[in-house]
Amino acid sequence: MKKKIQFSLVYRDMWQSSGKFQPRKDQLERIAPVIIEMGCFSRVETNGGAFEQVNLLAGENPNDAVRAFCKPFNEAGIKTHMLDRGLNGLRMYTVPDDVRALMYKVKHAQGVDIPRIFDGLNDVRNIIPSIKWATEAGMTPQGTLCITTSPIHTLEYYTNIADQLIEAGAEEICLKDMAGIGQPALLGQLTKAIREKHPDIIIEYHGHAGPGLCMASILEVCNNGADIIDCAMEPLSWGKMHADIISVQSMLKHEGFDVPEINMNAYMRARALTQEFIDEWLGYFINPNNMLMSSLLLESGLPGGMMGSMMSDLAGIQQTINNLRAKKGEAPLSTDDMLVKLFEEVAYVWPRVGYPPLVTPFSQYTKNIALMNLLTLEQGKGRFVMMDDSMWGMILGKSGKVPGKIDDVIIELAKKQGREFTDVDPRTLLTNKLDEFRKEMDENGWDYGQDDEELFELAMHPEQYRNYKSGQAKKNFLADLQKAKDAKLGSKLTPAQLAEFKHAKADAIVSPVAGQVFWEMNGEGECAPSVEPFIGKEYKEGDAFCYILTTWGELTTIPAALGGKLVEIAAKQGKKIRKGDALAYIERSEA
Repeated sequence: MKKKIQFSLVYRDMWQSSGKFQPRKDQLERIAPVIIEMGCFSRVETNGGAFEQVNLLAGENPNDAVRAFCKPFNEAGIKTHMLDRGLNGLRMYTVPDDVRALMYKVKHAQGVDIPRIFDGLNDVRNIIPSIKWATEAGMTPQGTLCITTSPIHTLEYYTNIADQLIEAGAEEICLKDMAGIGQPALLGQLTKAIREKHPDIIIEYHGHAGPGLCMASILEVCNNGADIIDCAMEPLSWGKMHADIISVQSMLKHEGFDVPEINMNAYMRARALTQEFIDEWLGYFINPNNMLMSSLLLESGLPGGMMGSMMSDLAGIQQTINNLRAKKGEAPLSTDDMLVKLFEEVAYVWPRVGYPPLVTPFSQYTKNIALMNLLTLEQGKGRFVMMDDSMWGMILGKSGKVPGKIDDVIIELAKKQGREFTDVDPRTLLTNKLDEFRKEMDENGWDYGQDDEELFELAMHPEQYRNYKSGQAKKNFLADLQKAKDAKLGSKLTPAQLAEFKHAKADAIVSPVAGQVFWEMNGEGECAPSVEPFIGKEYKEGDAFCYILTTWGELTTIPAALGGKLVEIAAKQGKKIRKGDALAYIERSEA
């Protein structure tokens, strides 16, 4: 018999890759004993990136949820692990050192054993400090390689990173194949190379099912020395999620590996419970497209979990592009036409912005550049003319070093706009913030929480935590849930279709992100508190129309599309909106 292979249930990522929210604390408490009874999992992913943020958005305390979910696994001797975005911690933007260091102390106290520390650019400068802090906190640091397929992501490239992470103290290595486009042959060679050089290192493989390579990849890594395979289970397996434990266990068992048996009665109960959670409320926030596999993902390299948001983005821009085409006497583009064009544009953009591995947040930035290019190309303006500070931040090196070379065209464009490239350690661009958050908690009379966990939550997710404490998050969530239920029971029209019918001669200005609407900036570059434009106001093409303060704290400028006359405001000053919501309608002139 071949070596022993262990399995990890990625219960957090199953939900993250299919929808928006995670189960509630009471639901996690109900399913944990059943997962344990299945008898086949030596590990369970209990929390991490997005888990805590969306708990706050739902009006629930994530610290309570993490402690409750970890406790039964701790008692059963099953390891718990979390997803850690390195420099970004548990959010979409950068985190200062003192907050990151506190995270490991808090998570260890809450019962989390292993942080899976990754960096979207594979820049070891963003991972190595976390390895040190995790070790000091008593956790087992797992260094991560973000897997993709490109001319520069070679065997030598990855083994060099693995060597640096292991030398820095990583006790485990994860091959994070977030888009499922890692080629099985390379994954096998990489596993073998790490195993031969570091025989005592635990190697875990995490691959998404999306384009269909994952089962071949699992077989390759196991035959070359992997120890642990991440799996999902029905009804949230396959599609853009992960391979189902039943199929993986069967394949490896027949290949001769020593694998644990599955208690099928428990599996069916866990399956039924998960479906119950979907039917009760979580399913209202799951995009059906995320349940489907797609070979188209191989060309673009985008992670499958982005498909839902990507389709919403396409719907938001499709009408504007087709209006432009109509003026030129050209046929409109269907959704499928738009999807193919976007995939092709991502394939064009990706090498020119330095081949960043397409994982959060750099997958979003690369996709957004491609999406804006589709619009500006249709307008005859060319490419790379509508990039916000987040996109430029990736390109300029403010989040770390991109693996490849930035295209000369983009370098020249940066010079013209007075933007400077940097190769400094991204951590040095940040200042410690915990004292500021302590002061805020003291002023509000808020308790720091057990093991400073409430202080950490405010510091990691300031806006969401404040809304949670005020009760606004729960109100917003219940309103969103009711809206989602109404939409499912009522009209099947997309936001773009609704906008098209609402104003036959007007363009809907659609928000590309979720957040809070602000209509003007004051003289200090801050959001003005209570200003809205007047109906009839004229805009030129490309004028700044409004601003969205995203849920993760970034300010996004929304352009006025093709310009024209404002005929209706759909989102009032300060309103919380979702991605794809119409902000207002601009009527185009007949000229």
